[in-house]
Amino acid sequence: MNRKFCAVLATGILSGVCAPVWAIESFVIRDIRVEGIQRTEAGTVFSYLPVKVGDAFDDTKAAESIKALFATGFFRDVRIEAEGDVLVVILQERPAIARIDFAGMKSFEKDRILAAMKVMGLAETQIFDRAMLDRAEQELKRQYLNEGKYNVQVTTTVTPLERNRIGIDFNIEEGESATIKAINIIGVNSFREKDLLDFFEQTTPGWLTWYTKNDRYSQQKLAADLERLRSFYMNRGYLEFSIDSTQVSISPDKEDIFITINVTEGDRFQISAIKLAGNLILSEEEIRALAPLKPGQVFSRVVLNDTIKRISDKLSELGYAFANVNAAPEIDKEKKRVAFTIFVDPGKRVYVRRVNVTGNARTRDEVIRREMRQMEGGWFNTEQVNLSRERVDKLGYFSEVTVETPPVPGTSDQVDVNLNVTEKPTGNVMLGVGFSQSEKVMLSGSISQENIFGSGKHLTLGVNTSKLNRNLALSYTNPYFTIDGISQGFDLYHRRFDPSASSSYDVGDYKTESTGGGIRFGFPISERESIGVGLAIDHTKITTYEDSPLRYADFVNEYGKSNVTLPLTAHWTSDGKDSYIFPTKGTYQRLAAEIALPGGDLKYWKLSYKFQHYIPLTKSFTLMFNADLGIGDGYGNQEGLPFYKNFYAGGIDSVRGYAAASLGPLADDRYDDERLGGNRKVIGNVELLWGVPGYDRSMRMGWFFDAGQVYNKGKKYGYDDSIRTSTGLSLSWMSPVGPLKISIAAPLNKQKGDDVETFQFQLGSTF
Repeated sequence: MNRKFCAVLATGILSGVCAPVWAIESFVIRDIRVEGIQRTEAGTVFSYLPVKVGDAFDDTKAAESIKALFATGFFRDVRIEAEGDVLVVILQERPAIARIDFAGMKSFEKDRILAAMKVMGLAETQIFDRAMLDRAEQELKRQYLNEGKYNVQVTTTVTPLERNRIGIDFNIEEGESATIKAINIIGVNSFREKDLLDFFEQTTPGWLTWYTKNDRYSQQKLAADLERLRSFYMNRGYLEFSIDSTQVSISPDKEDIFITINVTEGDRFQISAIKLAGNLILSEEEIRALAPLKPGQVFSRVVLNDTIKRISDKLSELGYAFANVNAAPEIDKEKKRVAFTIFVDPGKRVYVRRVNVTGNARTRDEVIRREMRQMEGGWFNTEQVNLSRERVDKLGYFSEVTVETPPVPGTSDQVDVNLNVTEKPTGNVMLGVGFSQSEKVMLSGSISQENIFGSGKHLTLGVNTSKLNRNLALSYTNPYFTIDGISQGFDLYHRRFDPSASSSYDVGDYKTESTGGGIRFGFPISERESIGVGLAIDHTKITTYEDSPLRYADFVNEYGKSNVTLPLTAHWTSDGKDSYIFPTKGTYQRLAAEIALPGGDLKYWKLSYKFQHYIPLTKSFTLMFNADLGIGDGYGNQEGLPFYKNFYAGGIDSVRGYAAASLGPLADDRYDDERLGGNRKVIGNVELLWGVPGYDRSMRMGWFFDAGQVYNKGKKYGYDDSIRTSTGLSLSWMSPVGPLKISIAAPLNKQKGDDVETFQFQLGSTF
């Protein structure tokens, strides 16, 4: 047998000839030799061959060998020849991709596109495949079309390189993005087209669309806008509203897009009756009380869905986890009325077989389980399951908390509650620098562990210092001092307050140094409410100066430069906000009291009340109301509060546009430009808040109106004591280096002597 014979045989096989031209005389392979390879190892070729030394070789084995080597995708051509009883495999390798470059690409990052192409199989060091390159080119064009660049031109060049390699160059002419020139809704009679288009995310070019890119056509966004349009009509009684067709056209120059939506509004329907059917479980009166859908109302799909959800949720609270509630309409087109029959199928009552906790390598099971409100062996309750997840999440020990409630295999009335947590580091060693106009440079450092040895107990040692404040504190809290959730904590501190060291803090000069400690307890009274009490002992040393206000000097002369007090504190807190950092709905309230008990050198009391209420206006905008009130006085033979316990107003956390602590009574002597603070504080804020696109979870802007003032026992000290007001813009950002607050404010009723600051900022938390 000669090499030519086998080469002809191979060609016949590849061309699809069913039988060879000549018959092959079978022989036993004495050796196998591979020729033509540059990158591929001979051992790799041997591993794919279906024959080996010592095997008999014939035409069937030849066909199998060629097919096996072609199937690897490594080779462009495969030939098999024989020299006597030596099998010769002659290969021509496919080129490898040495580089992939992009020219003219501005809309996407190179690494992002390379990663997407790698998933498709086109990447450096991979074997080149022309079909794969064509698919990558089409995918790249599709990405540009999604960005509205319909004029994009992509040219691909394949350049041969040494050692059987190639380079791939994508030359891109992006062109200008096509924008939505017009959106027309045909068939609208009951509403203004402009009002309907206000609900659309996609829009024609405007002053912010360069950033939001909502003027770029997107099929997914259009589908969402059409659903909003459908919901608009369905929630206003148009039960038979339909979207008949949607046309999207592009101008010949591929720069303008026109969207036309054809609709049929139909008639507006009222609800004639609500009927109930099925196994109701609850009484008909109870179900009707749950349902916001009432006869006589204009039909609303959102109200109907809310009715179904309320009934389902109520059944779930009773253990019917798989209840099925549906509403069937009966339409009277002549009278334009619709009656609904609500069918209730509660299914079997379900109880929880087992609560499983997973993912907690450090945190003890008991720390998580004591937050669970869904109990093992109890009837399944969706509300309790969700509340359990929220409480575990609020511990702050986990980056993610998920809950699943799979049915128990082989049963129809049992489920398991599987709670999975992803732990995050709870220890923190922090060194920081902050800035504010009132305190200038603030240095801080702390060592804290929120979850000591996985027990859920907190320990913090912190040091904070600035020109105005210096604070050294040790704090320990056991949130479950008792099994019922009563917390216990201890605090030790040393504080220095020196307003004379800060030129921006507009109060009379003095300095205090306080050292003390105390014990505190917290008592939960509901899932979102708690009360707390604490008792401490405090030693304060007071330093006054020659230029200190006379009232300060009079206080020191009467009560001494050093005093010991026994402050008893109590508070009530109700927190219904949906987020700790950037709330969008809910109410927060805190009422706090402090009284210096008899037995100490001073006798005084203070009350403070804080109220915050958030109202979601739209998906993007939130309206916030805030009130901050305070009052205090002395009792027994002490007249008034100690001056260093007074309330102050003004600053970025108070009435913006006025310097920190710059509002309130003036000193009643020659140093009349210094503020004394007061025993009554009234501050109110109204703010319209919205998230910044791209930073929705960390940055928020707002337009605000602030009002506030501080008073002192009804006395005036030679200045206009009217409430000060201001308005302006704010920005809050949870930056990587700490919380940042910025405000640009315009005082609305500035008086002579007021210290005004149009621009205010604070980086890092004050203390």
